[in-house]
Amino acid sequence: MPTRRYVILDVFTEEALTGNPLAVVLDGEDLTDAAMQAIAREFNLSETTFVQPPEKPGHTAKLRIFTPARELPFAGHPTVGSAIACALDRNAGTQEHFEALIALEEAIGSVRCGVTVRGSSGFAEFDLPKLPEQVKLDLDKVLIAEALGLNTREIGFENHLVTAWSAGVPYVFVPVHDVQTLGRITIRHSLFAEAFPLEGHAAAFVYARAENGERHAFRARMFAPEMGITEDPATGSAAAAFAGVVMAFDQPRNGEEAIVLHQGVEMGRPSQIHLTLAIEDGRLTGARIGGHAVRIAEGRLMTL
Repeated sequence: MPTRRYVILDVFTEEALTGNPLAVVLDGEDLTDAAMQAIAREFNLSETTFVQPPEKPGHTAKLRIFTPARELPFAGHPTVGSAIACALDRNAGTQEHFEALIALEEAIGSVRCGVTVRGSSGFAEFDLPKLPEQVKLDLDKVLIAEALGLNTREIGFENHLVTAWSAGVPYVFVPVHDVQTLGRITIRHSLFAEAFPLEGHAAAFVYARAENGERHAFRARMFAPEMGITEDPATGSAAAAFAGVVMAFDQPRNGEEAIVLHQGVEMGRPSQIHLTLAIEDGRLTGARIGGHAVRIAEGRLMTL
């Protein structure tokens, strides 16, 4: 019976059994779309990736990304985790510490990741393949509050308003007063798709300033029950789009702006996403997502 190797990593963390778990099928060649979707459902993690031979010379691999319910064109934690998994597989234990450039072909385009590996863990950072753009939606603040089990007065802080942005994957961004409000969220599934009307991708990224009040740090939670993700411990594609939120409401100065997003705390899976903005003449000219990952398991799939 043919087998396919896989590894599981905890992403956006340096500590095993925290962060956002990711399954990476290293031998993803010749799998049908239906088979990949079925395997993603079997792992039942927020995302599973499939590493396939690259289509272009000089690239490391083609990467397919699946939630338990559908395929995604791009996602941050699968990109970080898969880049580190590919680097570890390429090295195959010959070096304790090394650096690598991993080029992944994703549906959104080519994503180049700088990877530093130590033992069975590593750090990866990549330039956003697409800068965030605002998504024009008719968003009902009252309905959004009801869908999150909150009071309307708890939505918004400072000058931050509810908006929608996409850097390849769209999200509705909901600012709330503080981290205590974040902890009280209770999803009302019957209202969710109407409150967050992103066709095929009803997803809410709810955020507040970090408890210390630092303008460069935020706490967040992400919900996408329509995609089989009740709550996500760390969402890199949302962090990518969040660059647009920061530009719109915080108006950072020219140069580089380093932001830390803390997510997954309420789930007992604390995660840390590094978002770096490049700003020239008041405009966002580039952005990077970075994070750690730890390999925690490996095995073989007895597939079709």
